[in-house]
Amino acid sequence: MNLRLPHVAALVAAVALAAAPTAAGTTERALTGPENFTGKLLVAAPTMEDPHFEKTVIFVVEHSEEGALGIVVNRVLGSGPASEILEGLGVDANGATGQLRLYLGGPVSPQVAFVVHSPDYADSRSHAVTDHISVTSDAAILKAISRGKGPSKELIAIGYAGWGPGQLESEMARNTWYVAPADEAIIFSDDADSAWQRALAISGVEL
Repeated sequence: MNLRLPHVAALVAAVALAAAPTAAGTTERALTGPENFTGKLLVAAPTMEDPHFEKTVIFVVEHSEEGALGIVVNRVLGSGPASEILEGLGVDANGATGQLRLYLGGPVSPQVAFVVHSPDYADSRSHAVTDHISVTSDAAILKAISRGKGPSKELIAIGYAGWGPGQLESEMARNTWYVAPADEAIIFSDDADSAWQRALAISGVEL
């Protein structure tokens, strides 16, 4: 593995999301009602033409009037020794053991690493998205995982998918995405290849 990324950045609210044209903004004004997709899965429609998102499944971390941020959970970049993965992410690999799998969380800010994980791990930078799924962007959780002291379930991703104000809503109106519950069996599955089909099946959309 030949990644050379800067040190892991702070979680969601601390990330400079406005750096890219499609990046989400801050999330001070939360949306309410059925239009809020926080904690849901976005499933790319079969007609999706953007190669970045074709047949992707995205876990929505934040959605507000200022935009949205999500992590693609079914694009595996590769796997390898934990020491190599951590060194590639710019994290101290001393004491790291075992294997880690790395996902491409989206095309925005690939220098930022996120861990989507079960809530049995938490530190000061952890963000509880739902009762069962949290997100952390911090070197400490990567070290904990590599030492067998991390969460019981995790997905390590670099980059994210971002939408500006009203952009996701516009895409939803064009039926670009379907919405499904945040099924842990899909998010934390070892079978990323079937995740899109399984997510489609629970979205309730008849094709």
